[in-house]
Amino acid sequence: MSKTKTLEVMERRISFYRHRDEDFISLTDIARHKQAEHTDDLIRNWLRNRNTLEFLGVWEHLYNPDFNPVEFDGFKKQAGLNSFTLTPKQWIERTGAIGIISKAGRYGGTYAHKDIAFEFAAWVSVEFKLYLIKEFQRLKEVELQQLGWDFRRNLAKINYRIHTDAIKANLIPPQLSATQVSLVYATEADVLNMALFGQTAKQWRDANPGAKGNIRDDANAAQLVCLSNLENLNALFIVEKMPQPERLKRLNQIAIQQMQLLTQDANIKRLDAGDK
Repeated sequence: MSKTKTLEVMERRISFYRHRDEDFISLTDIARHKQAEHTDDLIRNWLRNRNTLEFLGVWEHLYNPDFNPVEFDGFKKQAGLNSFTLTPKQWIERTGAIGIISKAGRYGGTYAHKDIAFEFAAWVSVEFKLYLIKEFQRLKEVELQQLGWDFRRNLAKINYRIHTDAIKANLIPPQLSATQVSLVYATEADVLNMALFGQTAKQWRDANPGAKGNIRDDANAAQLVCLSNLENLNALFIVEKMPQPERLKRLNQIAIQQMQLLTQDANIKRLDAGDK
């Protein structure tokens, strides 16, 4: 179960979180749009509706192999009677439903799978449902863009580990002090920086005194992809005992060739556009 997040819809804060790799949205928060003081009553009234029960039954049959059809039929037969009442807890416990969850704690309340939450939102207000879907989709698009950026950054970090391990195994004599070792790492990192960016990390910092992060944090998508490739190649060149000046020349030639291709790639352009 992931951390609860929020989005804002028509000046109303709506909570949601990930559960079983699916998004669950707060019905309690949606209900506040229509009836702020009696959200539980509103949810119960929605649950006792025959159309609601039929929708929930179909959803559970599709996604829940452990759904109890006998209990469901009992509820469906009573739907519409003035004496019929149904709470989320009763629905969950008696049918084994997984589409609705009663959550305790700070962000407690009744949550439902997004399919069900959108259905409830439509019952509360068609306008609210449309704005909810629009804002939810916008947030998901932002998350996907961020996921793409994180993937590229993590890929560079993984390859950098391969790179530093090759340095440790082939360039650093055992007798060096920790300070001397760090100087070798820094020097090798700047081999890549010079090959790709044409400057060392210090030169970039001196030229960008107010910037946050470092030269690689400022890289675009094409540069990060190229950097990952250069890290792997430099690790191989180190293992092969290639002298540093020769490695720098080879890596610079490869960087030029790869950047000419990557900057024209449509997928890379879309990733860079998403980061802006």
